[in-house]
Amino acid sequence: MLMSSGGRQARLHYLSSSFRVLSPGDHVLCAVTGQPIALDDLRYWSADRQEAYASGAISAQREAALRK
Repeated sequence: MLMSSGGRQARLHYLSSSFRVLSPGDHVLCAVTGQPIALDDLRYWSADRQEAYASGAISAQREAALRK
């Protein structure tokens, strides 16, 4: 059975090279910008901090800010 989850924010558990869907949805929010990220486009996250990022540059920016 197909279920539509359009417009709903998913809850994910981020692993080192994948993620597990805890609550279905079609997007997550970038931890830095708040920008919605479609699950199909999600490429950057931190398993340690359980955060998603909209781009590699934003991920690097967040990492640098936390290392200071």
